[in-house]
Amino acid sequence: MLDRRNFLAGVSATAALSATGANAKGTPKGSLIFDAMGELRTTYDVALLNEIRASGLNAITVTLTDPKVFEEQAYEEGKAAVVEHDEYIAKHPDLLIKATKTADLDRAMRENKIAVYYLFQTSTQFGRDINRVQEFYDAGVRSSQLTYNYQNWAGAGCKELRGSGVTEFGRKLINKMNEVGMLIDLSHANEKTMLDAIEMSSKPIVISHTCCQAVYPNIRNTSDKVLKAMAAKGGVVGICQMRPFLTDKRPDVALPAYFDHIDHAVNTIGVEHVAIGSDRDHRVITMTDEYIAELAAEEGDNFHIEDWPLFIDALNGPRRMEVIWDGLKKRKYSHSDIEKIMGTNLKRLYKETIG
Repeated sequence: MLDRRNFLAGVSATAALSATGANAKGTPKGSLIFDAMGELRTTYDVALLNEIRASGLNAITVTLTDPKVFEEQAYEEGKAAVVEHDEYIAKHPDLLIKATKTADLDRAMRENKIAVYYLFQTSTQFGRDINRVQEFYDAGVRSSQLTYNYQNWAGAGCKELRGSGVTEFGRKLINKMNEVGMLIDLSHANEKTMLDAIEMSSKPIVISHTCCQAVYPNIRNTSDKVLKAMAAKGGVVGICQMRPFLTDKRPDVALPAYFDHIDHAVNTIGVEHVAIGSDRDHRVITMTDEYIAELAAEEGDNFHIEDWPLFIDALNGPRRMEVIWDGLKKRKYSHSDIEKIMGTNLKRLYKETIG
C-alpha cells in the first residue's frame, strides 16, 4: 500500500549526496545527531544507509505502519511491521541497532551505527485493549502518538476542529504508557487533546514532528500555548521539514523558513526543548506525472496538488543533517546549543521517559 511514507520515487545515494551534502561543512564527530521522527524504509539499500550514517546521524525514531487504519487491521499491521523492521535491522548489524533504551544512543556512537527506535503515529493499534501497550512495549516499541488526523478512541486529531480532547480511554492509555515507559507523542493531535494529554501525563511528552503556528498557519502546526505547556513539563518539540507546514515559498528558496521555525520555538520555549523531527524520506524525491497521478489515487482527500512537492530542495536527501547543522551555525547558535537541538535534548527526554 502506498501512503505518504511509502513513496515510489527516489534516486541513488550518490545523487542524493550531490543534491544536499556537497556544500555543507558537516556534523562534527562526537556530537549526537538524533532525528525525533524520520523515515527508515526497509527498502533502503546499503549504499543509502551508509550515506545516512555518513551525515552523522546516530539515532532515529521511525514510523512502523500506516496510521490511517483502525481496530484489528491496525493491530495486525502493527505486529507485522515490528517483525518486518526487526528483520531489516538484523540484516544490517554493522549499520543499525534496534534501540529500546537511552544507553543504545551511546552504543550507536561508539560503534558508528544508527540506533533505531520504533514509533506508531496513532494509538489505533491498541484498539480498546489497554494491555496491548505492554504487548507492543515488549516487542520493542518505545513511543506512540495518541491520534492521527481524526478522532479515535483516545482523542481528536488536528482535522477534528469540533473534536474532543482526551477521552476516558485516552486517560487510561496515558497512564499505562507512563507506567510501562512508552513515550507519548502528540503530533497530529488537535489543541485540546494536546493540552489535556500534557496535563494528564506524569512524564514529559514529545511533539516529534510539527512546525510553529505563529510563524506559518497550517492545521498540522502547533500553537505557542501548547509549546509553552509542553516545555513547562519538560517536553521537546521536533521541527519538521514538510514544506507546506513551513512556508508557501518554492522548494529552491524555502530553506530559511525552516530555520525561522526553529528560531521561533527556541525564542518561545527555550533551546532545551527544541529538536529536529524531519518527517522526511532519506532519498532524493523526483516528481513525475505518473507519480503524482498515483499519489492522487492513493491519498484521496489527503492529496492536494498545491502542496507538492513536500520537500525543501536543500533538505531533499540523506545528508540533510549536515545542512541543518551548518544552517544553525550561520544563525549564530553556539556549539552547545546546536548539540542540544540536534540530539541531546532528545537524549534527556528519552532518559526521563523510556529509561
